[in-house]
Amino acid sequence: MLLREVEYARPGSVAEAIQLLAGHEGARALAGGQTLVNVMKARAASPDVLVDLSRVEELRTISVSGDTLVLGAMATYTQIMGSSEVEVSRPILGEVVAQIADVQVRNRGTIGGNVCSSDPTNHLPPLLVALDASFTIRGTGGERTVAASDFFLGVYLTAVAEGELLLSVSVPASGNAADGFAAVTIGRDGTCIVSAAACLDDDATRVAIGCVDAVPVLVQPERSDPESIRGAVTAAALDPPADVHASADYRRHLAEVCAVRAVQQASERGR
Repeated sequence: MLLREVEYARPGSVAEAIQLLAGHEGARALAGGQTLVNVMKARAASPDVLVDLSRVEELRTISVSGDTLVLGAMATYTQIMGSSEVEVSRPILGEVVAQIADVQVRNRGTIGGNVCSSDPTNHLPPLLVALDASFTIRGTGGERTVAASDFFLGVYLTAVAEGELLLSVSVPASGNAADGFAAVTIGRDGTCIVSAAACLDDDATRVAIGCVDAVPVLVQPERSDPESIRGAVTAAALDPPADVHASADYRRHLAEVCAVRAVQQASERGR
């Protein structure tokens, strides 16, 4: 299906992009376009103005500031996979984005587009919740930081308000922590049916489960053994959706399986 007529703008800076987003009701930021364009073709979204961020180079940077890895919102999956900063600071990020779709999607898809679409089947939302990431958002009223656990508000709904722009995603460096990720997907390169990301450090075990609710579900088992993990998932009283790919009961079962696998992977890396 062809796109309906829409106004198009291509700013060269963050300031110009925010001015465009704030100045046009119904404006939407266009990152890699891997989700938004298809949603527009299906008439599920009809923005009046597309603000193409492809020329805003300051959003593509990947850097380390102290003990924090900072990923510009327009950093592509391919960029993240090849980044030495990611490899040193938090290698799980490169490993997980390498599992997303195919080469064409990874070349254009961005971390900002992935999280702002807030699709429960995406790989990155549960991972970033487990890693205790934070998101820097800017609008005409100034700049603010939102924790990953507060960023995802619902399906296709995030803390980025109308007229605002996601600038970057900040992830604490690994330090003594060890990470893991497990998912059951639709085909080899498809979206997730259920996913789980785990982070183990000296203080706690964090497990975020995707595809079982509108937003990632965070559980924190007292120990990292399989029984404790399954118990924590059960205690979360998950009420996942049923569709052609899995029943609600099967998703609940997969949530336990993926959580255990993610924690075991993290434990093996931490030894």
